[in-house]
Amino acid sequence: ILSLPPLLLQTPLRGWVVPRAHVSAKPARTPTSPMEQAIGLSVMFLSFLTPAGWVLFHLESYKTGSTK
Repeated sequence: ILSLPPLLLQTPLRGWVVPRAHVSAKPARTPTSPMEQAIGLSVMFLSFLTPAGWVLFHLESYKTGSTK
């Protein structure tokens, strides 16, 4: 049985650097207005729901295999 020195086993583990998240307990420098929040949420919802709505609207044509 081959015995490896402990240094060979520990060296690769030292190279792993885990990035730390920059978390701040301070409030935002520039607060987001309710209008900006509403616009942002609307864009997010539309970006997810539009493709799903397109597929559901054209579901019958997908089943029949026709393109129109």
